[in-house]
Amino acid sequence: MPEAFIVDAVRTPVGKRGGSLAAMHSADLGAHVLSALVERTGVDAGLVDDVIMGCCDTIGSQAGDVARTAWLVAGLPDHVPGVTIDRQCGSSQQAVHFAAQGVMSGTQDLVIAGGLQNMSAIPISAAMLVADQYGFTTPFAESPGWVARYGDVEVSQFSSAQMIAEKWDISRQNMEAFALASHERARRAIAEGRFDNEIAPVTLPDGTVFSTDECPRETSLEKMAGLQPLAPEGRITAAVASQICDASSAMLIASEAAVAEHGLTPRARIHHLSVRGDDPIWMLTGPIAATRHALAKSGLAVSDIDLFECNEAFASVVLAWMKELDVPHDKVNVNGGGIALGHPIGATGTRLMTTMLNELERTGGRFGLQTMCEGGGQANVTIIERL
Repeated sequence: MPEAFIVDAVRTPVGKRGGSLAAMHSADLGAHVLSALVERTGVDAGLVDDVIMGCCDTIGSQAGDVARTAWLVAGLPDHVPGVTIDRQCGSSQQAVHFAAQGVMSGTQDLVIAGGLQNMSAIPISAAMLVADQYGFTTPFAESPGWVARYGDVEVSQFSSAQMIAEKWDISRQNMEAFALASHERARRAIAEGRFDNEIAPVTLPDGTVFSTDECPRETSLEKMAGLQPLAPEGRITAAVASQICDASSAMLIASEAAVAEHGLTPRARIHHLSVRGDDPIWMLTGPIAATRHALAKSGLAVSDIDLFECNEAFASVVLAWMKELDVPHDKVNVNGGGIALGHPIGATGTRLMTTMLNELERTGGRFGLQTMCEGGGQANVTIIERL
C-alpha cells in the first residue's frame, strides 16, 4: 500500500480565553499556520491538492467553509480547494486521516490537514444556542428516535467525566494530582524551549509578537482543593478539565512520489489510522476501545509505543484510559495536555500531533500514538513513526 508522510507541522501558540488571540478573526487564525507551513516546507502552494481543516461551531467568523476562506486569506492560489470538517474534538485529527487516506489511495499527492478554533469569540456549542434562539430544535436528545433508543437521559461531557470517575474509582485527589502534573510538565516544556520549533509566532495588531502558550498556570493542590465541583457532590471541577482557548495548527501530508519529485524531507510516516465509536451516553470512553482496536490492527503493543498523547478533556478520561490499557504516566502527555495547554477544539488534533512529532525527534523515540475522546462517543487513533 502507498505510504503517507508528514513533511512538516506547525501551530500557533495557544491563547487563553480572552487572551492574545481572542480578537483574531478565525479565517486569519487559520491563514497564519497555512502561510507558515507553506513557507517552512518550501512547497509550491499551487501543487496542493486539498486543504482539510477541522472546526466546530461553524458560525460567525467560522462559517462558510472556513478552511477555504483561511487559504484565500493567506493569499494562496485560488484553484486549491478547502473543506471544513467536524468530528467534534477529533476534527483536525480526522483531517489528518482524510489527508493520509487521499494520499494512500493514489488520488492525491500533497494535502494540508489542520484545524482552527477561536473559542473566545465563539463559545463551545454556540451553534446550538443560536439555532435555539431562532426556534430550531437542535439538541439530539430531543429526537424521538434518539429517546426511543437511549432514553430520556442527560448527555453531556461533564456528566460523562463524572460517570467515568465513579466507574473507575478515580478520586478528586487523583485527578487534581494529574492536573497539577499537566501544568508542571507544560511549564517545564516552555522553559526548556521544547515548543519553539513547532510554534509560528503571531504578530498582534499592536506589534507585540505572541510566541508562548498562555494557558499553563502556577497552581497547587491546595488551590485546586478549594474549587467547587461542577455538580453537587461531584468530583469534577474546573481544575481537572481542559481550558477554553484559541489556536490553529496544520501539517503537510505527502505521498512517496511527491516527496521524491519535490525534494521533500519527511519527518514521520503515518503507521496506522482508525476511528471507532462507543456508547454515546458515556461519550468520553471512546479512546479505550479505539486504542485497543488500533494496537490489534497495527500489531503493536503498549510497550512498543514511545510516546502517547491522550487529550485531556478531563483528567478522569485519561486516567481511566491509562488504567484500562496499563499505559505508564511517564509516557503520556509528557509536555502537558489540555488541562494546562488548553483544548482549542478544532485545532487540537493537529496541535497534539505536532507536539508529539517534535517530542519523538527530541527524545529519539520511534512510535507515537495519539487518541482523544469526541462528541457522540467516538475516538480517533493515529500512530506515527518518526523517520
